[in-house]
Amino acid sequence: MDSTGSLLSIEFQMSLLMFVALAGYLIAYRINQSAVVGIILAGIVVGPSVFGFVNYTDLVETLAHLGAIVLLFTIGLEFRIGDILKVRYFIIALIGIIIPASAGYLLAVVFGYDFKASIFIGTALTATSIAITANVLREMGKLQNESAKAIIGAAVIDDVLALLALSVSEGIVAGNLSGLSILTTLAKAAGFIVLGIIIGRWLLTRLIIGLDKTKIAGKYPESLFIFAIMIAFLYAMAADYVGLSGIVGSFLAGASFAGVKLTRGHIFREGSEHLQIIFASIFFVSLGVIMDMHAITLNVLWFVLALTVVAILAKVIGCGLPAYFQRMGLRNSLTIGIGMVPRGEVAMIVGLIGLTQGLVDQSTYSAIILMSLLTTIIPPLILRNWIYKKTA
Repeated sequence: MDSTGSLLSIEFQMSLLMFVALAGYLIAYRINQSAVVGIILAGIVVGPSVFGFVNYTDLVETLAHLGAIVLLFTIGLEFRIGDILKVRYFIIALIGIIIPASAGYLLAVVFGYDFKASIFIGTALTATSIAITANVLREMGKLQNESAKAIIGAAVIDDVLALLALSVSEGIVAGNLSGLSILTTLAKAAGFIVLGIIIGRWLLTRLIIGLDKTKIAGKYPESLFIFAIMIAFLYAMAADYVGLSGIVGSFLAGASFAGVKLTRGHIFREGSEHLQIIFASIFFVSLGVIMDMHAITLNVLWFVLALTVVAILAKVIGCGLPAYFQRMGLRNSLTIGIGMVPRGEVAMIVGLIGLTQGLVDQSTYSAIILMSLLTTIIPPLILRNWIYKKTA
């Protein structure tokens, strides 16, 4: 743990994180933007980049991870599995992986990076962090739009394909890439999603319906909430085990319970909402805190700007055009393209792997982190102030 964080009690750190989150809401209100933008900006101000009041300690990292899981579980409650697992979304995800990976690789080559570093920089541009966009659309009451369903569906598939891309990249760099390793990675990821859906829809929904009818639930209705959250974390753990992001697992858990008719169904829905408010706020604070602007030199800054522009355009084109050609309309296609832009914690993880393996240096890692942050902040601004300005 960070030395500063170790000197502070858990209670104080929690209070400080809640204060920062509250300040983020105030900032968002003042600038009339999404709460996500305000909270991330507050995190930057109190983090190492400006005042250094809050550091990215083990506690902050853990709470942020829990926050992302709870957030995607809550989002999942708004979606039925059949609404998001469609062939058209697979096409959007596939092209939305190929174009960013190729563009990122070529940009790195232009800036003088060697083959191995360029591979990892391209890989960092592949994945999408759905937590940010999903929360923004949720704030704006747009979760049930066709574009929102496409974003969620494509992002879930995107996570599987990004995992495959990371596996391929590591194999290329290590010089031991094999068809068997690729197939194994793909089989584990696809198997988890299929099995998770089957267990969720055919077993877990029946269990929670049965629990809802018991005398225990009658006396202790909060037991439904405890059961649902237990499943969310179990699914997240299973997703982590096969190499996927834990938030994909928690989303599938939430989607498994979507539409289930319960006498006391409001209990776990309201409980999830309240839990999400606390922990998701910490997650968004952490995205600002993790950024240290002092590691960015003037030379690196040019690469950051170029990488961010390429990261945005590659997803807008890679995901927006396939949506448009599938007759999803101009506004929906733009929403999908922009909604798939945030890289968030996913690109940060890829960058960290490259750093620990000695493929990229600290300044390049910082560039990837800053790109992740910029691609996290920009989409909510565009969605709120441009695409949905007249209808929000």
